[in-house]
Amino acid sequence: MTQTFPTDWDIEKYRDDTDPEEHWLLRKEFMKVHKGKFPEDYLVALAKTFTNIEFMGCSYPAPLMLRIAELSKDVAKTYREIKKTKLQRTFVSASNAAENKI
Repeated sequence: MTQTFPTDWDIEKYRDDTDPEEHWLLRKEFMKVHKGKFPEDYLVALAKTFTNIEFMGCSYPAPLMLRIAELSKDVAKTYREIKKTKLQRTFVSASNAAENKI
């Protein structure tokens, strides 16, 4: 039997004004997908861990990394597909720019 947890809490209360919009939206989506599967405080911590891994390259003990990888599979896939379609910055050295008169 699978245990369920209350879902009547507001995800929005965990928004941090210092987070970039992209970070918040991904963390929020993670929480929406898994709301009711874990206790509120644990899910909030998992979501923060997920975005720390995704955006900042943080690493954690192997069991936690595996759990986050499994839980974020679909959420991260969608984000990464969107990210691929965004324009990528191109860095050009000053000398190349001068040579090409860009």
